[in-house]
Amino acid sequence: MAITGSGSLAISFSVFVISVAFLPKVDSQNLATDNVTVIEGETATISCRVKNNDDSVIQLLNPNRQTIYFRDLRPLKDSRFQLVNFSDNELRVSLSNVSLSDEGRYVCQLYMDPPQEAYADITVLVPPGSPIIESREEMVSEGNETELTCIAMGSKPAASIRWMKGEEELTGETTVEEMYDRMFTVTSRVRFSVTKEDDGVPVDCIIDHPAVKDLLAQRHLEVLYKPEVKIVVAYPEGLPREGDNLDLTCIAEGKPHPHRINWLRVDEDVPPHAVVTGSDLYIENLNKSYNGTYRCVAYNDVGEAYDDYTLYVYDAPTTIPTPTTNPVNTQDSRAGEGTPQKIDHAVIGGVVAVVMFAILCALIVLGRYFARHKGTYFTHEAKGADDAADADTAIINAEGGHNNTDEKKEYYI
Repeated sequence: MAITGSGSLAISFSVFVISVAFLPKVDSQNLATDNVTVIEGETATISCRVKNNDDSVIQLLNPNRQTIYFRDLRPLKDSRFQLVNFSDNELRVSLSNVSLSDEGRYVCQLYMDPPQEAYADITVLVPPGSPIIESREEMVSEGNETELTCIAMGSKPAASIRWMKGEEELTGETTVEEMYDRMFTVTSRVRFSVTKEDDGVPVDCIIDHPAVKDLLAQRHLEVLYKPEVKIVVAYPEGLPREGDNLDLTCIAEGKPHPHRINWLRVDEDVPPHAVVTGSDLYIENLNKSYNGTYRCVAYNDVGEAYDDYTLYVYDAPTTIPTPTTNPVNTQDSRAGEGTPQKIDHAVIGGVVAVVMFAILCALIVLGRYFARHKGTYFTHEAKGADDAADADTAIINAEGGHNNTDEKKEYYI
């Protein structure tokens, strides 16, 4: 076997090999090691372990079968290899600053007859560089399709790429290209349609690789969309009535911001004395001829949109509200229209009910009084008639009673 080192070391080693070549076979000895996976630039440790060693020599060889350590001696002039532990049962060696060229099969060898070997495969992981997201266009209009590309370069093994748009996972098309020295470049493309709700939403390109965690690139969507329009009634706060003023404000938002706002009256002309100031429409002294649909139209580079307000002018209030210096209470004053009439009717109804009740009570009292005194009217002209034997005698008795004028009296009750 070729041994790298000084001449004197090579001679002594050769003699030693001859001396141990005739050692008896020991079947009970058992040599073991483990495979090692390490990230490029970090440190790998190889352990050669012997069970029931009978003083056999342990050495470690590199993939080119060059001796790295013979017992506790390092013939190979590579200072990245360092002895971690040496005993009869173990030879442990570390390799710092691992590079891709260090990858391969390392040999733990036990000198006996015949020699025993165990193999430790070192696998070097190379993380990809920072991913890059590229877009087909910087900004996209709503309803259109956009395409994003994510590239993860120079990894071993090949990385996998996932896409997320906000909380939604997207499916991309992935291609893998093998480069020099067993390195890979992975490219993923994703296509999807956008809406105005996607504006500002982050799109993440997430890299999955055993050598790295939480590696991603992010891009926020720039979506152009036509205006969103809303008409707000600034005045009046309640129902518009004849004689009131009308103040409408048009609120329009879009991307880009609307560059023009127009007011019009659907199917008719805007009243001649209406005043349009920017996004505001102002009409004084309303009347029913102004009824109709008023439309605010906003424009930007993507398109146009509008909102409608239907005006119906109600009659002026019949009861004039109490004047107030606080214009905010105008609606409250109008809300009270008609209240005085309602109060007058209630009062009149109450009075009539009281009067009718009093009359009814009087009639009941009088009826009961007359019922108790019915038939109590009589005179003394018929006095004695009750004792007469027949009608003629009663008449005679009664006529006789006319002579006494002093006793003739009548009683009325």
